[in-house]
Amino acid sequence: MNILQKALIGNAVFSTLSALSMLVFSATITNWFGLEERLPFLIIGGGLLFFAGTILVEVKRQREKAVYWIIIQDVLWVLGSTILLLLNPFGISEIGNILITIVAFIVLIFAILQYQGIQKSQRE
Repeated sequence: MNILQKALIGNAVFSTLSALSMLVFSATITNWFGLEERLPFLIIGGGLLFFAGTILVEVKRQREKAVYWIIIQDVLWVLGSTILLLLNPFGISEIGNILITIVAFIVLIFAILQYQGIQKSQRE
């Protein structure tokens, strides 16, 4: 298994676990974030499950454009998280901000590893 496959699998597993957590524990997570509406977490959880599925497809195929699209989505997640942290437009709690920071950091690591993996596979 090459570095790209490992990074993609890690990303898919993390995305799946995050999605299931949001779907199953949406009420608890809503409370942690100091919010009243749990619908955003349900929507994000559903989207993450779909995202995880698309990642798993690329573990075997490793199509260059598809992998770059996954990396771009990861980077957009990190940028969106940064904007949320800087502007805090929804009045997210300190615990919520800490969770956003941790998840964004993990997603950034996956983006970097996937980029390194695709670069290495292109050289081979």
